[in-house]
Amino acid sequence: MLLVKILLGLIGLGVVVFIHELGHFLAARAVGIDVEAFSIGWGKPILKKKVGAVEYRLGMFPIGGYCKMSGENEFQKAYESNAHAIAPVRGTFYGAAPWRRIIVSLAGPFFNLLFAALVFSIIWGIGFEVNTLDNRIVLVSDIAPGEQYPADFSGLKTGDKIIDINGKPVANYHDIQELIAANPEKSLLLKAERDGEIVDMVVRPDLDKSSGAGKIGVYFWSDPVIKSVTGGSPADMAGLQSGDRITRINGQDFAYTVALFRILRDQSPVLAVDFERNGKPMQTEIILSYGDTGSADIGIVYEHIQFHTPALGPIGALVKGGQETGKTFALSLKSLGLLFRGIDLTQAVSGPVRITYMVGDIAAAGFGQSIGTGFSAVANFLALISIALCIMNLLPLPILDGGMILLFIIEIIKRRPLHPRYISAFQTVGVVLIFGLMLFAVFGDILFLARR
Repeated sequence: MLLVKILLGLIGLGVVVFIHELGHFLAARAVGIDVEAFSIGWGKPILKKKVGAVEYRLGMFPIGGYCKMSGENEFQKAYESNAHAIAPVRGTFYGAAPWRRIIVSLAGPFFNLLFAALVFSIIWGIGFEVNTLDNRIVLVSDIAPGEQYPADFSGLKTGDKIIDINGKPVANYHDIQELIAANPEKSLLLKAERDGEIVDMVVRPDLDKSSGAGKIGVYFWSDPVIKSVTGGSPADMAGLQSGDRITRINGQDFAYTVALFRILRDQSPVLAVDFERNGKPMQTEIILSYGDTGSADIGIVYEHIQFHTPALGPIGALVKGGQETGKTFALSLKSLGLLFRGIDLTQAVSGPVRITYMVGDIAAAGFGQSIGTGFSAVANFLALISIALCIMNLLPLPILDGGMILLFIIEIIKRRPLHPRYISAFQTVGVVLIFGLMLFAVFGDILFLARR
């Protein structure tokens, strides 16, 4: 299964990087810059074919690709020969006008945005399954007493049904989580339904330093009705079946599924379970087994809310795809700013290893439910990665597209080519920065895999 996840992850990550390089390729051809090679994958070519002036390659390592433009390293030759400027040879990268080079540099990130918009449009055009939970909440402090959270200070109580946040109606866990996660350390006006009455309150989500998201200290309510039981699991051996409703465990009322966390704190090796099957009270015992992480593996999947979004027409899907892209782009920029607010960078910054694993994990989980769910989950995640790649490359840092654009803008302002020495120094700093960031990301990836 791990190999399948890695393979799916490599394919997914490769698609996103390929789209980025395709943008550079098409833009270079459009503005008159010669392209020497275009490769799918990195490393030594295992297949190559020259068509016209371009050599198309298939690299040994199936991650992304590259677009090699004529003369893009001419600054290094000019620097080594002590030239004061790069020779403007027609058809080369540095022989083109600065505005043409800016177009080529922008095209990669722009294609990533187009790809994300297209993916979101297709998803909304065909509709997709949404698995979520109720908008009722369970206070974390009721499960693990001792610590107070924003939900406690706001006056929320277990069983409250959140129906509105900052004037936006919310119907389920997904709606609530989207608004809470996006607004750490901001006061939110909240309406909750309690015993048939509407209660107004203000909640200020804490900043989760492991993820950069807002959190208020709640679980979401899930009725303890069994959807499925894993074959050979403790629940299966105890005789529990799909449709059973658990009512008590070890003599404690079991109104919602997260109550199990509280019950397991007693570390009892056996759970006395009261349940109902077709309205008839029954009892059984579950003998616990523990996984490698030390957590109990019971083997129960509970019922959840599932609905299929309506399939939109072509125009509606394109509009929705554009809106989702814009919203995700803005949220990603906001998340980027949180990097400087003390969050745990080893968890917040992902390298290629972790991203590959996550793509594969999401693909495997999605296809495990259905083909449609699998494609929807993978496509959505690839769109998110594509937007993240767009933003990262637009940062005004050396080596990145944003850094190159900054150089070319300075060249336009000065109205003369930049000295090769400055370009070389700028790129050298960029190599050091990117290499350092990659080392940091890979270190975080190793910790991530160790935790997994």
